[in-house]
Amino acid sequence: MRLPVRARHDVHMTLKEKLETDLSAAIKARDEVRARTLRMALTAVKNEEVAGKRSRELSDDDVVKVLTREAKKRREAAAAFADAGRDEQAKAERDEGAVLEEYLPAQLSDEELSALVADAIAATGASGPRAMGQVMKAVNPKVAGRAEGGRVAAEVKRQLAE
Repeated sequence: MRLPVRARHDVHMTLKEKLETDLSAAIKARDEVRARTLRMALTAVKNEEVAGKRSRELSDDDVVKVLTREAKKRREAAAAFADAGRDEQAKAERDEGAVLEEYLPAQLSDEELSALVADAIAATGASGPRAMGQVMKAVNPKVAGRAEGGRVAAEVKRQLAE
């Protein structure tokens, strides 16, 4: 028995290809929120590909960075709309954010983040608030899209102050 071509291809699909495939499925299913969100995400990815001097194909890690940035925009917009009493727009932004979260790596728990920061401080021998940059440089590659920069910075600052 031969598998359909598409099923065989899914094993080696890039994140961008998955977004494109899921967009087609969302359009066919008439899922407006998912289709709108995936269109926006793919536009952001394509804009990133042509940014700079030469266009390039983004790696999955680069696509995750773009999606993380877009998800952060949705969270900030949802908060702004909610503060302004515009609950319908806030809900729309949260719905889009939820779609994007499905394509992002699972977020680190506070305990996991705390442990990574503690390891980075131990590895760099850093102490005091002036060592913040040094610790951030050591911890960021380990966090890579699994925690927002502000959250990481807050934890680094907290541990360096102790």
